[in-house]
Amino acid sequence: MKTEQGNDNSQISIQVIERMISLLDALAQYPDPVSLKELSTVTGLHPSTAHRILNDLVVKRFVDRAEAGSYRLGMRLLELGNIVKSRLDVREAALEFMRALHRKTHQTINLSVRQGDEIVYIDRSFSERSGMQVVRAIGGRAPLHLTSTGKLFLSADDPKQVRAYATRTGLAGHNKNSITDLVKLERELSLVRARGYARDNEELELGVRCMAAGIFDDSGKLIAGLSISAPADRLQEEWVEDLIGTAGEISAVLGHVQQGAVA
Repeated sequence: MKTEQGNDNSQISIQVIERMISLLDALAQYPDPVSLKELSTVTGLHPSTAHRILNDLVVKRFVDRAEAGSYRLGMRLLELGNIVKSRLDVREAALEFMRALHRKTHQTINLSVRQGDEIVYIDRSFSERSGMQVVRAIGGRAPLHLTSTGKLFLSADDPKQVRAYATRTGLAGHNKNSITDLVKLERELSLVRARGYARDNEELELGVRCMAAGIFDDSGKLIAGLSISAPADRLQEEWVEDLIGTAGEISAVLGHVQQGAVA
């Protein structure tokens, strides 16, 4: 059983932490050094209290004292942020979200990345108890222009890069539905950009349709594609919204902030 004094100490510790966080949050709102007076006003802390906590944060390098009486976020936060970023792996970030999307659709959810002129499947979520599914082998590869995720990556390229890809690969097809014409491919990529997601309508494999949405890192770079693969007659249009939302959630974990989002 905790003593009354122990409870009091815990409450004081929590209060100090809350005040530290409020000061750090306040500093994050300003691009330039902020005066003690301004920080006191924004946080509602008494100037002497804010000054004492800021001094402790300066000692630990969480805050820098730019000049007498003004403060900004310190380099220690950047160091810690880089550590967190280095430990974030797209597969690790995506796994639980992929499982949740699989439970909703009962179809295979794929995670793929680009390597040169191909996509590589790096993870998947499926269940042998979910009936007929299209299961891609982890490590399997496929041409960019024949897959939904591949089209995402091509849509992020500029026209010159797309033409160079077409020249290198010859836009070889796998079946009668494959896009093997540059003009048609460019038209398809324009649709991908407009929609915000991509489709594969039996272009890689007859009887199989896919839809994919992009996963972005904190710099806004497309780093992976999240896709649903299903028998052609089972892919449902209402899954598009869930797919895009799930890809957005994974991107957010990786530090991506959508344009127009309010911080």
